[in-house]
Amino acid sequence: MSAVYINSASCISVQDTLKENFFQDLKADQSAQILKAVEPNYKEFIPPAMSRRMSKTVKMSSVASHHALKEAGIEQPDAIIVGTGMGCSQDSEKFLKNVIDNKEEFLTPTFFIQSTHNTVAGQIALGLQCHAYNFTYVNTSSSLEFSFLDAKLQINDGEADNILVGAADEQTNRTMELYCLNNTIKKEEDLPADYLHSETDGVIWGEGAAFFVLGKEKTENSYAKLKDIQIINRLDIEEVPSFIANFLTKNNVKHEDIDVVILGFSSDAASDVYYAKAMDVFQNSALLYYKHLSGEFNTASGFSTFMACHILKEQQIPGVMRINPEKKAEIRNILLYNHLAGSDHNLTLLERA
Repeated sequence: MSAVYINSASCISVQDTLKENFFQDLKADQSAQILKAVEPNYKEFIPPAMSRRMSKTVKMSSVASHHALKEAGIEQPDAIIVGTGMGCSQDSEKFLKNVIDNKEEFLTPTFFIQSTHNTVAGQIALGLQCHAYNFTYVNTSSSLEFSFLDAKLQINDGEADNILVGAADEQTNRTMELYCLNNTIKKEEDLPADYLHSETDGVIWGEGAAFFVLGKEKTENSYAKLKDIQIINRLDIEEVPSFIANFLTKNNVKHEDIDVVILGFSSDAASDVYYAKAMDVFQNSALLYYKHLSGEFNTASGFSTFMACHILKEQQIPGVMRINPEKKAEIRNILLYNHLAGSDHNLTLLERA
């Protein structure tokens, strides 16, 4: 397969990642159950009349995709591919509330139309007047990785030159209440969360949108080369070393060639054991974690991919992400490992462009 380059990266997250030099201002909040995204002034990008009818996911994605396309110097992508775990949850809740309040009668279709998961990709295409391939993946914590795979295959097959790929998820009040009730979200008495040595279950929930332009040609702005992605739904903890080893062997890479490993420690004791097992495999790599900065959510790997791109380009690692003090003279290969509550394990290998 030929190389596929990540030529731009944009992210709206719990951190103020839209501004320049955000590396120095990364702050972890380990005492809140739910973390809200730092949103831009949408009036600068979206007319207020349109903005009022858009859900948070659509607004975040519209702005993040705008920045990604602008950075890559692309006006019309050859395809738009978006991954999401929960879709436009706010409009889904509004629609269901209307169903109940109106006793299933006299319903307007607006909230239902806007609640579908492919609304994000559709709205971006409408804004760009882009009639190209438009697809949405809904695969819990692997939604972004499936989107990347689709884009990579299309570029390798010569069907596209530049593809806009992104992932986004939002919070809604009712869903967060339910997550608290079923202990998905960490109990207040278990805060502040200890991400690396947690003895309690549950996570701190976040939200965000991350967008990238993938291209077949390397440019001045290129962040990384997207080498490969591996996804598996279920994995026994004893299989983690072989899962990683087989992936690296497939890509002709040795363990010692991996300069940085970014792990998705979420402070959930039950599922973080997978990351602890993966740490044992890499004795000489710089080990990082990120969900204390982004929160856990279905497409949190978008934040880690965005951070990995900047680490490769800047050739420096934010101290707040470090697990160990290992330092590298040059950062060439980064491996990302993520899952959600022990399901949908995925590995992504990035190489310096």
